[in-house]
Amino acid sequence: MAEMDNMMLEAMREDAMRAQLHKSKRMIWVTFQKEGIHKYPAALDDPKLATGDWDDVSFLGYPHRHMFHFRVAIEVFHDDREIEFIQFSRWMQRLYNEEVIELDFKSCEMIADDLFLEIRKRYGSNREVHIEVSEDGENGCVVTFPKA
Repeated sequence: MAEMDNMMLEAMREDAMRAQLHKSKRMIWVTFQKEGIHKYPAALDDPKLATGDWDDVSFLGYPHRHMFHFRVAIEVFHDDREIEFIQFSRWMQRLYNEEVIELDFKSCEMIADDLFLEIRKRYGSNREVHIEVSEDGENGCVVTFPKA
């Protein structure tokens, strides 16, 4: 009898754990890189930026090259490649290759916003999206876009 009770209890635990799987939020993520040129025009003459001291960043006011690093996560609704990683990454890279989206002369936050708008057009508004964009993998932004 005790063995039967233990088996029933174990089955109930298993059912409870499986129920938790269905409550989870699932996201996939991909990374890629794109070369771009940008500048921060305000850095040339804004006294908070062009300080003439140790924290002077006036050089950012001139065009300069970066390798922009992307990490993009998107919510998916089942666990078997609803959105295939490689296809998702290639599609986003094509947006830049085909000049649907421009990198040049934008902040990391602006780049994330532009990319998000294209993702929303393709995948709808019922998915959370997280976009990280960095300059040379050193400094950047993380933007979380909630479901609409």
